[in-house]
Amino acid sequence: MKRNHIYIILSILIISFLVVCNFHRDIYEPENKTSLTEDVFQSDEILEDVPVEDPSEKVPENTQATILATGDIMFHKPQIKGAYDENIGKYDFKHNFEYVKKYIKSADLAVANFETVTAGEDIPYSGFPNFNSPVETLDAIKYAGFHMLTTSNNHCLDQGKKGLLNTISAIEERGLINIGTYKEPVEDIFMMDINNIKIALLSYTYGFNGMGYTLTEEEQKYMVRKIDEDRIENDIQKAKDKGADIVVVFIHWGNEYQREPSEEQINLGRKMVQWGANIILGSHPHVIQRSEIIQYNGKDNYIIYSMGNFLSNQRRETMDNKYTEDGVMVKLILEKDYSKKQTIIQDIEYIPTWVRRYKQDGR
Repeated sequence: MKRNHIYIILSILIISFLVVCNFHRDIYEPENKTSLTEDVFQSDEILEDVPVEDPSEKVPENTQATILATGDIMFHKPQIKGAYDENIGKYDFKHNFEYVKKYIKSADLAVANFETVTAGEDIPYSGFPNFNSPVETLDAIKYAGFHMLTTSNNHCLDQGKKGLLNTISAIEERGLINIGTYKEPVEDIFMMDINNIKIALLSYTYGFNGMGYTLTEEEQKYMVRKIDEDRIENDIQKAKDKGADIVVVFIHWGNEYQREPSEEQINLGRKMVQWGANIILGSHPHVIQRSEIIQYNGKDNYIIYSMGNFLSNQRRETMDNKYTEDGVMVKLILEKDYSKKQTIIQDIEYIPTWVRRYKQDGR
């Protein structure tokens, strides 16, 4: 008997809009443009030892870096079935990203929340509540153009310590960067230099769905990054001490399916800005929550409380919630102004997404 499979694919809404003001620079032009020239040629005074400007002392032109972030990437059982090709006996998830990869590839750094594990094929593949996905999911994510995955979320221990370690290995084997979970103690802050803009990237989660017991108390201290205010504040300060121009925090928090951030999210978000975070990118609620600009110490800082679902099988048909079909790609343009010795969020672009479910060729 033929088994019906389901494809899940991302579609882009035609709408995209820009946030944050564009800056305008006025250039002063003197009204009398000839007076200086006339004075020079009419003067009998001989000028000597006129200093020559050293080109090496010129202020460099401003540089920019773009970060694109998305919400949750999840692989439920129908998605896994739909990606299996019986003719070759392999999984292929690349089609999921066909309509969004051009946006992902346009960024200097593209990051997603990988909310599953790849524990290995010796453990049955599964969706909610204890995920285990084929490693081909990571092949598709790399194909789409992502550079980095955050793995500090409530499903990172779905298959225990083995699942966590295998997932990290599979990510790294594909040349992708992993932050949020670790094989061994790491005290250093992860930093990237993009066009001479130093960016620190941090990741934390509220919990592990009761699976924390699969790690020893000592392992929990270094293998996973749980939300702890003292730790977050210290990490942000370490990033600043290392010379970070911009500090980005990916945080898995809030209440599922609530379209407004909780008081806890709002309060912690403001604290992180005061501690020195410049960009805070939220996940976990599986629906989009609002964003805001917070000014602190004369600088604009950005929070989006939840970017929603980027890819999943959560939708109206499966859980009577149409908002779980929506997500948003957030593209942040950073600019380093050497004359002012500061790096700012120059612009923000939102690219809304919608997950389409359909059948093709009996799958």
